Amino acid sequence: MGNWFPRLYDSFMSPLEKRPAFHTARKQIVAEANGEVLEIGAGTGINFPFYASSAHHVLATDPNLEMVKRMTFKKDKCAAPIEVQTANAESLPFSDSSFDSVVGTLVFCSIPHPKIALEELNRVLKPGGKLLLFEHVKMDNPALQTTQDILTPLWKHICDGCHLNRDTLSLIEQSNFNVNQVIPIYKGLFISIKATKPI
Repeated sequence: MGNWFPRLYDSFMSPLEKRPAFHTARKQIVAEANGEVLEIGAGTGINFPFYASSAHHVLATDPNLEMVKRMTFKKDKCAAPIEVQTANAESLPFSDSSFDSVVGTLVFCSIPHPKIALEELNRVLKPGGKLLLFEHVKMDNPALQTTQDILTPLWKHICDGCHLNRDTLSLIEQSNFNVNQVIPIYKGLFISIKATKPI
């Protein structure tokens, strides 16, 4: 990820973040986190205000040092104690079964090896732990899928590896998680996913 993207991220996302359905979906999925929480791809810390008091401690990570620097300034906006750290979702520097909840918002689109990342998240979650995601995904409509496929190569270049056409839900369904709830937003362009690690 380049250094320019962290500087522009909040401004780039602002019009979307102001949309009620988008804002509500993000807020609701983050508020579900409890106990020891790991957030992957925390970016500039946009989720910090949405954590409830049920989150006892939040460890917010991002692979980009510039993002980590920016999220550090938002730590005081979190209701829970928060720690920030540079970390890659595909090789997490944490012990097995360390977390009660894992949160990710608009992150799986840009992870180079999402299957490996899901294996890592499963490893660091406690049995019965929650995987809470809010993602943009490949749509069900064939015409829109084609559009996403056509735009993805250019979009990846402009937006630091973001895949418009990633089928994140299928990846999770094929991994060692139980998918409990899927909520589509904007006709399935975005989805909230609640899953758990089997006990």
